[in-house]
Amino acid sequence: MGLDDRLERIVARHDELQALMASGAGGDEFVQASREFAELEPIVASINAYRAAEEERDGAKALLEDPEMRDLARAELEEIEARLPELQQQVRLALLPRDAADERSAILEIRPAAGGDEAALFAAELFAAYKRFSDLNGWRFEVMEYAESDLAGLREGMATISGRSVFARLKYESGVHRVQRVPATENQGRTHTSTVTVAVLPEAEEVDVQIDEGDLRIDVYRASGAGGQHVNKTESAVRITHMPSGIVVAMQEEKSQHKNKAKAMKILRARLYEQQRAQAHAHRAADRKSQVGTGDRSERIRTYNFPQGRVTDHRVNLTLHKIDRVMAGEFDEIVDALAREEQTALLAAEGI
Repeated sequence: MGLDDRLERIVARHDELQALMASGAGGDEFVQASREFAELEPIVASINAYRAAEEERDGAKALLEDPEMRDLARAELEEIEARLPELQQQVRLALLPRDAADERSAILEIRPAAGGDEAALFAAELFAAYKRFSDLNGWRFEVMEYAESDLAGLREGMATISGRSVFARLKYESGVHRVQRVPATENQGRTHTSTVTVAVLPEAEEVDVQIDEGDLRIDVYRASGAGGQHVNKTESAVRITHMPSGIVVAMQEEKSQHKNKAKAMKILRARLYEQQRAQAHAHRAADRKSQVGTGDRSERIRTYNFPQGRVTDHRVNLTLHKIDRVMAGEFDEIVDALAREEQTALLAAEGI
């Protein structure tokens, strides 16, 4: 089916739904129709803008025959034809299937992988960079778990990032991030390579994932900090094991066992929801393990090279020579490039 035929069918369906809702239909039929109508509304708006520009172009072409209007028509035609490709692209993008999770908030998880203390130090810096990125976007960044290493690095960090289109912007960050630099503890000036794993999961509601309490094993224990010292003397830390999936979530950030359990359940729900999404969408990661990777130095999505001051995203072969600004939370240029790459792939797959 050609693009024009596809657009005709969408507009016709939009008009059909509008007539149905105006006819006084009620109950489930009205609810279903209004939901589909709302989904089609932005697509039809893009189609109408594109068609209006086409009509303006045809009108300008007709005026070229009028000697008195020719110069004005030529200038108008040039301006319209410059706008048409962008309007057509907007229509094509509007036709792409939507990821239902894109508008959701997200859960960020960061852990050091290969590289010992240096990996933990970079994990802490990357966690802070995502905090700054969230601030720049006006999102709320709430730390759920932050376990420091001995040298003020990060053994494990989790945060909930709330706001509009958080997952749509952050989902590309999942994977292995590699850092190359001379550690502060290196006295011979040698560059070391370390890795950190990042996972970004869409936040799930209770209605998204049904969890049977009988499938859970819940252990409580005393929370401990870096070096093994006890944070408190009560058994406030919680470890939840979801036996069917084998997913384990441990939480000790709060002094309250109840709050730790609530946070752990939130993360468990997000991991199970992402697992369901992975199974439903074969082109996405098969499960959370393949999303995060093993943390091996050879497996990476991005490299942060401090001696050369560059950041390279290997998925789109993009290199930025402004590592300080990226670490200050300016990820937009990288995210935009990844989003464009995904859109191009989806357009090809959908034949649009």
